[in-house]
Amino acid sequence: NLLIGKTVTIAIEKGIIKSKSIIVDATHTLSRSNPFSTIEVLRERSKLLRKAVYQFDEAFKSKMPSKNTDNDLTKELKYCKELEKAIENEPSISEIPSVKEKLNLLKELVEDTGEEMIFSKDTDAKTGHKSADSSFFGYKTHLAMSEERIITAAVVTSGEKGEGPELPKLLQMSRDNGMEIDTIIGDSAYSGKENLKIAKNQNIKVVARLNPSITPGFRKDEDRFDYNKDADRFVCPAGHLAIRKARGGTRNAGKNQVDTYYFDVEKCRVCPLKEGCYKDGAKSKTYSVSIKSELHQDQMAFQQSDYYKEKSKHRYKIEAKNSELKNVHGYQRATSYGIENMQMQGAMAIFAVNLKRILKLL
Repeated sequence: NLLIGKTVTIAIEKGIIKSKSIIVDATHTLSRSNPFSTIEVLRERSKLLRKAVYQFDEAFKSKMPSKNTDNDLTKELKYCKELEKAIENEPSISEIPSVKEKLNLLKELVEDTGEEMIFSKDTDAKTGHKSADSSFFGYKTHLAMSEERIITAAVVTSGEKGEGPELPKLLQMSRDNGMEIDTIIGDSAYSGKENLKIAKNQNIKVVARLNPSITPGFRKDEDRFDYNKDADRFVCPAGHLAIRKARGGTRNAGKNQVDTYYFDVEKCRVCPLKEGCYKDGAKSKTYSVSIKSELHQDQMAFQQSDYYKEKSKHRYKIEAKNSELKNVHGYQRATSYGIENMQMQGAMAIFAVNLKRILKLL
């Protein structure tokens, strides 16, 4: 914030920033560490355990259970339990300190495994989604930028976070850095009801296309499901993406249509956040959103205005800025582990692109 704020102050003092609009978007950065799935970690730990056993008793190979060759987590867990049992039945082997340590590590992982978890050296990175079918493992940087292409605010989060909820922070930070704002330009991820309400209270126009999926009305904060506009799916508080969606009701029939999002119940059953969200034994977990027929009439009318159409033409600028950060300043991949280091990398990259832009405009 200090580095970004300094460059914005210079740009305002030099008369470079004249617009009162901010363009908002998020760009993703891959983690420095490659993620490993549960099955890969189980295989690695069982391999280390077998290796430790063979160091003391090569003949024990004949007592080992058959390895699982399928890419099936249930079968892999079954094999690991059989392996544990075979070794525990031989106290002369299982009590050797180096074997015992690796046996306990495997047992601990088997007990903790109830879903397809991701393991990585980068504990802050999370899996985000670029579409319903493609994902990435890393971080998101949420950006606000003036029409003159000076970045005015940035927030770094883990990869699974939605974009819409970060807008109030970007707005406040841009103002704190000296920007006057009367218009926000973004994509449909930013046109949620809460954002429209905040903008209206502050007399700010929102140049972002309405999407019925992100205008669910009032929800309890703890029941916050984030909308991922790339995948067109909701993400639950635990970070899992809905596996499918279905629309119910009849259009223009006087009643609201409803979009229902379905989640993977296998993940819900073992989720640490399931209390109050998933009922044990339920065969499905859904999240429904009513599509209001009368709601957002003002915004719908605004979308037809010449001002909206003219301002929306500026949105491409932030895509070009994201590309510059990634392709020129190495922002496509994190250089270190952890969110604090990602923030430091973001600070340096954004400081550099802002100074370059100021020099070019001067």
